[in-house]
Amino acid sequence: MNEPNVAPHSSVVSTPKSSNLGAAINRFMERHWLAAFNTGWGLFVTLPWLAPVLMWSGLTGLGRAFYFVYGFFCHQLPERSWFLFGPEFSYSQLQIAESWGRTLPEISNELVRRQFIGTAELGWKVAWSDRMVSMYTAIFLFGLLYALLREINFRVPPMPWWLFLLFISPLGLDGITHMVNDVFRLDFRQTNDWAVALTGGIFSTSFYQDDAFLSLNSWLRLVTGVLFGFGVVGFLWPLMEQEFGPKPRRQVLAQDDVRG
Repeated sequence: MNEPNVAPHSSVVSTPKSSNLGAAINRFMERHWLAAFNTGWGLFVTLPWLAPVLMWSGLTGLGRAFYFVYGFFCHQLPERSWFLFGPEFSYSQLQIAESWGRTLPEISNELVRRQFIGTAELGWKVAWSDRMVSMYTAIFLFGLLYALLREINFRVPPMPWWLFLLFISPLGLDGITHMVNDVFRLDFRQTNDWAVALTGGIFSTSFYQDDAFLSLNSWLRLVTGVLFGFGVVGFLWPLMEQEFGPKPRRQVLAQDDVRG
């Protein structure tokens, strides 16, 4: 009896388009994850500076939209923010109250005070505070440095977790003490008498008090923000490199598949 003709089983299996797309995305991330992240993060840290530019140029609707969006990322307190297009870079609560036509008690609530974005006379504030500028810009700049080191084939080893905590703790301490001071309506972070005692009062009174640019509070926010940014990049970027970067083992397996 003749055997029925059976078509030979094809060894070629079509690959779903979704799999091809996923593989393409993986290859892109392996090659360009750092450039993509640095570009996106650079845009994120640059846009808050456009808010005062837009307000100054008369595009107030768009400018207010930037303040609204970045209000989800920052308290935007004006006395802890930087101002552009005005006579000074920062202002005290008293100066803000006088410009706003209100009294200090009327703007004592942070939710009220954060609504002040500036005037044509004082200038317009950046859409987030000096602490956010410091920590987020530091992440961006150290991310660029990480990319430069990688370009010259220098692999940054992962930072130990204890060292990471050491770098981010100063910002946590500074931020928590500010929060306690504000929530309970205290003044130990306005007067900073503790710092006067520690340093013997060798600096001027204006250096210790309030939040003016380059005052003690200003320096603490700037320095702790930079330390935080360095710690984040030093700890997380090597881990992301291991996760998203090219895998030597995968390359070897791919070469073996081609040879086989």
